[in-house]
Amino acid sequence: MSGPRWRRAHDGDLEAISAIAARIHPDLPERPEVLLEKMRLYPDGCRVLAAGNEIVGYGLAHPWLRQQIPPLDDFLARLPEAADCLYVHDVAVLPGHRGDVARAYVTEIEEIARSSGIRTLALVSVYGTRALWERLGFHGVAADAALRDKLSSYGASATYMLREPGK
Repeated sequence: MSGPRWRRAHDGDLEAISAIAARIHPDLPERPEVLLEKMRLYPDGCRVLAAGNEIVGYGLAHPWLRQQIPPLDDFLARLPEAADCLYVHDVAVLPGHRGDVARAYVTEIEEIARSSGIRTLALVSVYGTRALWERLGFHGVAADAALRDKLSSYGASATYMLREPGK
């Protein structure tokens, strides 16, 4: 039997995604309808990690603007027309299924970004995951006052990070 595989997320996956989000991010709650909006605005960037018939993780990403962070638990309404990065909103995987699956998700969405003419990935590292993201080619970015203010809602260890071509 093969290991877990990433596949495109569907509306019917929302219950599993919300349950995983609540378990992995108890201090950063987001309403299911906010997660669903991301899935509907940019389905190409939204994936679930399927292990057989069970969903054991998810990744949500969408086009956005560098140095901008979408607010947690709030609607985007629309994606920016002049997006210059693909923002990785969240990658959450249940314990016991983690392995190298984050790398596989990043590889998939990087290909999607490139096919859309976007070359940079952005994210906010939370819960001390900066080292994981650095291993995947992201680097921390010095935050100006406005960005620091937005980062504060993501927790004390939140770090804005980019993965740029050739890095």
